[in-house]
Amino acid sequence: MTGLAAEREALTAAVREAGRLALRYFQGDVKSWQKGPDNPVSEADIAVDDLLKERLAAAYPGYGWLSEETEDDRRRLSAERVWVVDPIDGTRAFLKREPEFAIVAALVEHGRPILGAVFNPAKDEFFLAAAGAGATLNDRPIRTSRQAGVVGAKLLSSRRTFERHNWIEAANGAEFRFVNSMAYRVALVAAGRFDATITLSRKSDWDIAAADILITEAGGCMTRIDGGRIEYNRPGVEHPNVVAAGQPLHAALVSGLTAATVA
Repeated sequence: MTGLAAEREALTAAVREAGRLALRYFQGDVKSWQKGPDNPVSEADIAVDDLLKERLAAAYPGYGWLSEETEDDRRRLSAERVWVVDPIDGTRAFLKREPEFAIVAALVEHGRPILGAVFNPAKDEFFLAAAGAGATLNDRPIRTSRQAGVVGAKLLSSRRTFERHNWIEAANGAEFRFVNSMAYRVALVAAGRFDATITLSRKSDWDIAAADILITEAGGCMTRIDGGRIEYNRPGVEHPNVVAAGQPLHAALVSGLTAATVA
């Protein structure tokens, strides 16, 4: 087995093993601390990061590595392919024993993800996508919803955030629900359970790279709210905002949010 097929198998095995490790912490006692203002991290984050690095970086030593819980190695910028990892996306939910977190890993090539996995072990939901091969949930193909308009759309986003930015009119008529993990939110949209997710706060490569290929391969689209494509493995890894949805609704949301921004 060579090429992306081998990497897909390695990624699947590593993320599933990481999920089992995370679940043991989730079901027991776990130590946590603040690594910055309102930015918790736990011993589970570190343990899962170590496991993924051991399995993936060691298996592919020529690839770069970028993770939320690893000091940035700038050699990644000259690597053709880079693993991009968030060992536990949704740490706040994890620490509250809420089953809304995920182990997230992607393989990025020339600035775009070509392989990605999002695994919620608490619900045994394993989302996987590879470039040109479609997206799956527990090995079954998934597609984004056909919702085209904002009215009646089910958004996995914080209504309070929209109100704080005076953008609530751009989502008038939509239903709101919030889940802590950004990658898991996008995965649920990719599976058609929700119609879109929008965040107006900054996200990093590790939050969204795997989710990006997942929703793209499921027939949807992820961009900034101005419609601009998101590029990964750049010197700066933060992105100002994100909107992800099926293609018809994505176009409507970008139009509405752009108009609200201009106004």
